[in-house]
Amino acid sequence: MLLAVALALLVAQGIGAGIAYRAQLEREDNGIVHSLAFRMIGGRMLRQADGRELRPPRGRPPRTGRLLRMDTTPLLDSDQRKRKFEVRLDDILAAQGVEAAEIQVFERDAQDTAIGRFIERRRQLGGRDRRPAPKSVVIAAVREQGSDDWMVARTIRGEREPRFLRNLIFQTLLIYVVLIGVIALILRQITKPLAALTRRVEDFAANPTLSPEGRVEPQGPLDTRSLIAAHNAMEARIGALLDEKDVMLGAIGHDLKTPLAALRVRIESVDDDDERAKMAGTIEDITRTLDDILSLARVGRPSDPLEPTEISALTASVVEEFEDMGQPVELGDTQRIVLSVRATWLRRAIRNLASNALRYAGGACVTVKKRGNLAVISVTDDGPGIPDNELDRMMEPFERGDPSRNRGTGGAGIGLTLARAIAEQHGGSLVLENRAKGGLSAELRLPLG
Repeated sequence: MLLAVALALLVAQGIGAGIAYRAQLEREDNGIVHSLAFRMIGGRMLRQADGRELRPPRGRPPRTGRLLRMDTTPLLDSDQRKRKFEVRLDDILAAQGVEAAEIQVFERDAQDTAIGRFIERRRQLGGRDRRPAPKSVVIAAVREQGSDDWMVARTIRGEREPRFLRNLIFQTLLIYVVLIGVIALILRQITKPLAALTRRVEDFAANPTLSPEGRVEPQGPLDTRSLIAAHNAMEARIGALLDEKDVMLGAIGHDLKTPLAALRVRIESVDDDDERAKMAGTIEDITRTLDDILSLARVGRPSDPLEPTEISALTASVVEEFEDMGQPVELGDTQRIVLSVRATWLRRAIRNLASNALRYAGGACVTVKKRGNLAVISVTDDGPGIPDNELDRMMEPFERGDPSRNRGTGGAGIGLTLARAIAEQHGGSLVLENRAKGGLSAELRLPLG
């Protein structure tokens, strides 16, 4: 905005300076025309009063202000007539009762006229001639109605004052700087609270558990204060809704897990071992699904803080859990990487990816590597993979690659969704790719900074 305003002001100031400069030239031209008219009318009145014929003097140039009478016009073929001056001079003379049959106005370089050379010589000799250095001489020749003689008047156009243009530029720049300074201060009063509000929105989006003490106080212009107040009210309402959601999820988890625990106890009375095992497995699947759903709902508002964690050691501990259960999950190449993470949540994400690989491919390999400015936790398998056009869909809630829901390939289709949410919670991402040699690669990419 400041650049746009500055450009607009620069253009406006430039136009204003051009108009002022043009007005100065117009005043200069008007002064020349009026000077010629004054000398023409004044000399004519003097001639009529004493009846003398004013002829060009011999031996020296005539005075600039003297009106001359000549038999022929002084206009030469090389002279360029100034039509605009002729029209103005005709209007002035007509207003004073001088009927002109023909008017000729032209301008010659001072060095091409005797009067110009005479004045310049006197200036060089240090005389008292205070007249400006002649640039050119403007000559007006008027022939009255019923007369064959020409009245000739002259005036000098001096060198244009160099300080005028310099002062005009300085004035333009001064006004420009002052206006830009004032506008910059005004914009700062507007953008400073907006910048603070932007930071607050970004922080709140990353962590909705921010305390109300960090909210931006309404400040700045009225519209900005209204916007900040509206955001604070919205933030308070969102916080209240999230708190209500957490309370509700806790109640749901408690109300559902309690009867599940009771069922787990009651099935111990079932005599058939196979039937009892199936029932226990079903309850375990329901409990695991419930945990995933509650975790996915809470992932946006984690309660545990970020702590420096050695990622390869955390990954190794997850792989050991699977090895202790006799599951074919192995630890591949790892690099030592220390990141500030929520260890419980990251462990859950790795466990979900490994479980997904076990469910659909029968095995998994977990590696930890640095790749540019990312820490990459990769879980690969040798299974059938996922069609490329379904990779993104597989990370949506309740989407599964296998439509069956038995224990072998069961689950609610939340594992990948939860892993992606955990990665995004840490500022990273979950990327699924089919391997060239077959199988699927699931990568948790977390920023190192």
